[in-house]
Amino acid sequence: MSLIVAKFGGTSVASPERIQMVAKRLIASKQAGNQVVAVVSAMGKTTDELVGLARALNTDPPAREMDRLLSTGEQVSMTLLAMAIEARGYRAMSFTGRQAGIETDCIHARAKISCIHADRIKEALDEGFIPVVAGFQGIDGNGDITTLGRGGSDTTAVAVAWGIGADVCEIYSDVDGVYTADPRVAPRAKKLDEINYDDMLELSSAGAGVLQMRAVEFARKFNVIIHSRSAFSDSTGTFIKEATSSMEEAVITGIAHDTSEVKVTIRGVPDMSGVAAKVFSALAGNSVNTDMIIQNISQDGITDISFTCPGADLPRAKETLERIVGEISAREFLVDDDIAKVSLVGTGMKSSPGVAARAFTTLGENQINILAISTSPIRLSMVVDAAQAAAAVQCLHSAFGLDSDSVFEETQLSAEEIAAKMQKGR
Repeated sequence: MSLIVAKFGGTSVASPERIQMVAKRLIASKQAGNQVVAVVSAMGKTTDELVGLARALNTDPPAREMDRLLSTGEQVSMTLLAMAIEARGYRAMSFTGRQAGIETDCIHARAKISCIHADRIKEALDEGFIPVVAGFQGIDGNGDITTLGRGGSDTTAVAVAWGIGADVCEIYSDVDGVYTADPRVAPRAKKLDEINYDDMLELSSAGAGVLQMRAVEFARKFNVIIHSRSAFSDSTGTFIKEATSSMEEAVITGIAHDTSEVKVTIRGVPDMSGVAAKVFSALAGNSVNTDMIIQNISQDGITDISFTCPGADLPRAKETLERIVGEISAREFLVDDDIAKVSLVGTGMKSSPGVAARAFTTLGENQINILAISTSPIRLSMVVDAAQAAAAVQCLHSAFGLDSDSVFEETQLSAEEIAAKMQKGR
């Protein structure tokens, strides 16, 4: 008998028919002798609809009230799923984040979990119930509802799995595992049987939308095994767990791409000590997450500084730079939102020289210009024009021997539907 946490995303509970499918899957797991806890996201596009309602009334709604509003989406899906399970003759009990004992800090819209008190879930399991937990939400020290940010239901599931000592945390979604690249972009991408936490964390941070980065961080910290799999089939997916030794470890595990970032260039910056610190301290103070940073060679005491940041941070970046450019006596700042970041990830890179050379050569041979570069021991990221992102992923995927013999065929949803859900759905 195994103790399993099973998380289902918005697509999996988007309709009564799909909720029935989830109920059947949970009951089948219980019939197989397992104890199972469900964690659910809001139905379909409920969260987007709630955001639209709020902004129709207030263009800048208070964060506390938004958290209370958005948390209702998961509460609807949790109760409907519990009802569906009960209708099939099995006992279920739904739990809000507060009832599940999920305590967070006080930062609304992007709260972090600080503690899990899972006693009520354990008691429900012992009494034969299938607990159904609302994802994405918790409670802070003031007793206010908080939300964990986009993809937060993944983090809820991993946290609950740790809190009850689960054997595995199953994350069900539209895709059947983790691939060596987005199969809609690289049709010969291969599904991985397993991937270690470090590689998965880098892929998630570089734009792979299969798992939320914070969920992987939590799993790595507390050694929670994740099983990423499809909600529409019974096939085995990809296990995310501690690295196991391999005599022939692959140099590159996978390739991720991200078209949601923008590149900002500050022109005519005085090349003086403390200027860069002033710029990036101001950006950090306004919650702008900067990624790649490039400073050109100084000419006549003047230089340019470029950086990339998430597109969602651009309004705050502009607000900051409009103020700081004059203070540092720079000439202007320019924004390029037509870029993409392409990243090679693999723990094998640490002991394999020549990865960068092969990547640069491959892109050069395919007439793809590199606009910026950043590296870590297990990641190489390059910024290219957005129009060349797909070509860059495809040629790098082939150059590093990641192509499979078969071509991926999407059977569940269209590429546009899945792409939209990967970018903005929980």
